[in-house]
Amino acid sequence: MSGSTPYYVTTPIYYVNDKPHIGHAYTSLACDALARFMRLDGRNVKFLTGTDEHGQKMEKAAQAAGMETQAFVDMNSENFRILTKTMGFTNDDFIRTTEPRHRAAVQALWRELKARDQIYLGTYAGWYSIRDEAFYTESELTQGPDGSRIAPSGAEVEWVEEPSYFFKLSEWQDRLLRFYDENPDFVAPPTRRNEVISFVKGGLLDLSVSRTSFRWGIPVPDDADHVMYVWLDALTNYMTAVGYPDSGSDGFTTFWPADLHMVGKDILRFHAVYWPAFLLAAGVAPPKRVFAHGWWTNEGKKISKSLGNIIDPLELTARYGLDQVRYFLLREVPFGNDGDFSHRAMIGRIDGDLANDFGNLAQRSLSMINKNCEARMPEPGEFTAADKKLLAAAGGLLGEMRALFAAQSFHKALIAMWVVIGDANRYIDEMAPWALRKSDPARMATVLYVVAETIRHLAILAQPVMPGAGARMLDQLAVAEDARTFAHLSPDHALTPGTPLPKPEGVFPRFVVDG
Repeated sequence: MSGSTPYYVTTPIYYVNDKPHIGHAYTSLACDALARFMRLDGRNVKFLTGTDEHGQKMEKAAQAAGMETQAFVDMNSENFRILTKTMGFTNDDFIRTTEPRHRAAVQALWRELKARDQIYLGTYAGWYSIRDEAFYTESELTQGPDGSRIAPSGAEVEWVEEPSYFFKLSEWQDRLLRFYDENPDFVAPPTRRNEVISFVKGGLLDLSVSRTSFRWGIPVPDDADHVMYVWLDALTNYMTAVGYPDSGSDGFTTFWPADLHMVGKDILRFHAVYWPAFLLAAGVAPPKRVFAHGWWTNEGKKISKSLGNIIDPLELTARYGLDQVRYFLLREVPFGNDGDFSHRAMIGRIDGDLANDFGNLAQRSLSMINKNCEARMPEPGEFTAADKKLLAAAGGLLGEMRALFAAQSFHKALIAMWVVIGDANRYIDEMAPWALRKSDPARMATVLYVVAETIRHLAILAQPVMPGAGARMLDQLAVAEDARTFAHLSPDHALTPGTPLPKPEGVFPRFVVDG
């Protein structure tokens, strides 16, 4: 692919009223794997993450912690930076909504909407959830045991009456439906697309986009009594990071519209309804795609603070290993579905998929090369039909995985890899190079070369999900660091016979239970 082809992928910006958990790590990991894949495929990638730091909920959380709000968000935003480093995320930018560049962008978008007669001053009276930073209609609420009103998320709502600016969302119902129809891949997976279309068809009311009951937010231009609705503020970060409001800047012209906003299913409405409406109303192209993934449970139970079963991704990687956790999270569950985390399933993937399948493939074949080929890449002879079949399977993986990554079908891409890993293990068993060592050493050399070349393909393609393990395998094959991109998967870059190889070491050890 052309190096000039841009690819812009974003995580949601994470709300900093608490520490990062498995859900944050999962969203960012999916984006990181995509960003790594696209870079290796020759794309010009921008990968954005960051933190959302405004709103009434933040003000209250800081008060509860006995801290100044700015100091509180500074502290918690840093926790998300630590997460990106610990999980090996390769984001190109980390944005905070308290930055001056972001304030300028949000106020510019507000002025554009106002100039286009899309915002007007009125009075808001309705149900509002501080926890969700969202407004709800009466029909969306249920009644709690104490008579309180409960949002679909489980959060309590309160009745709010105050002056407010409104965005003319109701005017965009038909245009949004037409936009979804013209862009069938805009919302994914399909079940989420159906939810969005159903919601919009149900009727859109004008959206309150300012508050006067608290101060922690970006002031409305020319009316300092109001701060902007936190979601109008937050969503704009995706454009801030590429240079908006300078729509003629290199960053904006290169990367906007974004190729993908990755979000959890709980914030899909904001990204798939409100955000494209804001942008279309401002004369800006909406993003190309919004993908809403599912949630994790913990050993079959819903994750919650009250149950004390929050999964800390830093603890998880410390216990099991970074590549192992990255692999598990993207392989265990069809991406887009809800999934259950269990330690038994994690250990099963580590010992089965990684140690027994992939790790054993590399370890036993490279050990045979080390022992029987003077620790040098063997010289192959003429390839048989079986040799060509395995090499063709390895060579066909990139095209298959490229399509699956583009569709965010990470689990299917990994399954495709494991089909070839299985083929390679069976090939070794059938060819029995340990027996050929005495009966036909030239044939043994060919078999070991075919396996090594297959492992080279697999290791290069493993890098987006398991960058450390992929790199270690390529080190053991003596593949130069500048020869590890997808462009090097062609036969022109095959392993060179006679190349000295280091002594092989296991890449995926079996998990040893403490005690």
